[in-house]
Amino acid sequence: MKFLSHPVFLHLNKSNMDTILNFIIENINVIYLITFAIFLGFEVISSIPTVLHTPLMSGSNAISGVVLIGAILLIRQTDSSDYLTLIMALLGIILGTLNLVGGFAVTHRMLEMFNKKGRKK
Repeated sequence: MKFLSHPVFLHLNKSNMDTILNFIIENINVIYLITFAIFLGFEVISSIPTVLHTPLMSGSNAISGVVLIGAILLIRQTDSSDYLTLIMALLGIILGTLNLVGGFAVTHRMLEMFNKKGRKK
């Protein structure tokens, strides 16, 4: 256990280490799930041909919409003194809105490329 003598670990006492280990043990399924999702997401995204990126962007817009609705529900149910949750919900609303609007704008622009010149509105 030589690595525990590193200066980063010197401030940790036994109770802190027990707390960290208990957290890991209690949430091991969530840790596995997040790790699996990261690897799966990387594999799925890296195997998609370039032609399909625009249609898949529409799907990601739907996901951003779900995130936006979740953030709105979270901010409505949060106690007014819980600043961390309010800030995270506000950040989710702002970023979700930006992603949603930007995604629809890019998707609309890409779909305009497929219209014939005579059919433009």
